[in-house]
Amino acid sequence: MSRLNPQAETSGWLRCAREDLHAAESCLSQSGATLRHVCFFAQQAAEKAIKAGLTLLQIAFPKTHVLDALRNMLAEDWATRRECPDLADLTEWAVESRYPGDWPEATASEAADAVAKARLVVEAIDRDLVRHGFRRPAEPEN
Repeated sequence: MSRLNPQAETSGWLRCAREDLHAAESCLSQSGATLRHVCFFAQQAAEKAIKAGLTLLQIAFPKTHVLDALRNMLAEDWATRRECPDLADLTEWAVESRYPGDWPEATASEAADAVAKARLVVEAIDRDLVRHGFRRPAEPEN
């Protein structure tokens, strides 16, 4: 864990998760977008959201991209565990798709599914965080 308090560190993880989700959604909406990038950003959003939950709970987590393993580290009473039961297909976009090789290119359907699943994870974690005492930082004024 870092030197930040759990609330501040959780805020950082959640901010990064939301930024990655926004990047995935923005890329998906652009014609000609590289769909593997959409899938990668979606995976990263889910990963960082789950790590926000683990941070609030002060659970040290390994350096891994395996979303099911990370999700399973959350406390049993977290809705995220019930609402996001299988994240294996989203996990696959973490590494293999980033490099040339035998990995097939993402399809539009896979990219849309990845974004939808990431959104589900981020929203479930957000609700769980609040339910477990997370205080959202004030939104900056424009």
